[in-house]
Amino acid sequence: MSVDIDITGLRRERIAVVPSPLAELGMALHTLAEPGHHPGLQGWATGVTAGLDALLADRMCEADFLWRTTFSDLFLPCSGIAGGVLPAATLTEELDLLDRLSDEQFVDAALEFTCALTYDSQGPQALSDPAVRVRALELAASRGPQQVRFTKRLLEDPPSVRTWFRQFLEDCDEAFFAETWARLRHQLAADARHKTDLLRQKGLAEALAAVSPMVTLDEEAGRITVDKLTTGRTATADGGLLLVPTSLGRPHLMVLHRYRWQPVLHYPVGSPEWAAPPSVEQLTLRMSALSHPVRMRLCRHLARSAFTTGELAKVQGMTAPEISRHLGVLKKAGLITTRRRGRYVLHQLDVSMVARLGSDFLEGILR
Repeated sequence: MSVDIDITGLRRERIAVVPSPLAELGMALHTLAEPGHHPGLQGWATGVTAGLDALLADRMCEADFLWRTTFSDLFLPCSGIAGGVLPAATLTEELDLLDRLSDEQFVDAALEFTCALTYDSQGPQALSDPAVRVRALELAASRGPQQVRFTKRLLEDPPSVRTWFRQFLEDCDEAFFAETWARLRHQLAADARHKTDLLRQKGLAEALAAVSPMVTLDEEAGRITVDKLTTGRTATADGGLLLVPTSLGRPHLMVLHRYRWQPVLHYPVGSPEWAAPPSVEQLTLRMSALSHPVRMRLCRHLARSAFTTGELAKVQGMTAPEISRHLGVLKKAGLITTRRRGRYVLHQLDVSMVARLGSDFLEGILR
């Protein structure tokens, strides 16, 4: 599974790497709502939450599904403006870009949490199609009264919701985000300069590899593939490609691929101590390898010591070829190591790899 971006005909000058204060505020709100997704930021989240005004904390709950269960495209409004507009340098300027979206664009992006609308292809709009409106309200009802109230307001009076949303974001900026952005923006600007230099000097493939090992370029096919546990497609067409770094976003690697919006890769800034995350295919392979009862029993032995195929066959009451097949599956999944000692071949479980499986799986599904 993956999200594919068709970049046929994309010119180098239409590729930009630019930080976005509004996108980072969206990620800050997500981190506050889901600190479990970001264990390295729990200290920051706890400090911010403790200092919040009670009224603002309550207001955060009114529409937290825009940044908790989804990361709304409203936080990257530059993508929806025709002509390839880039993120602005300040939050105020970015909120001005948000104001430039049409009511239809705003409503459709805000209703993404209901899954009532098609995302990466042409489809009806909520403000003009009664069936979509009914479906959006039905899906919102399944998520609770808070979502129903928000959806009704959004469909009946988009301007009031837009005013509320902008004021809320400005209040968040005053309460905690301005200080956070002042600390983060230099790191994000430095990362953007680094990726831009790679793009100019070594090409798009090198720049994307530096963004994440989960992003690959097939130059012959003119396609960027982002390894994710979802399927989607978009194209730059006669527009551009935007790369937006985030300091608060790991492990999320997001692709904005809304129909007729400029494609955006919203990627976490890397750190030397972070191991490269496994691909969805690797995760599937490892979990499938461990799902068989015989291989689970083999792992119990191989976690304690190194064994030969013959020893394992005797313990398990199976033939050596049968054990070899199971060991081959585990080895292909990268879960065991093999070494030769004289004429014997010893197998042992890679305990560190197995220990990482839970966190790798979580990162994979959150990516």
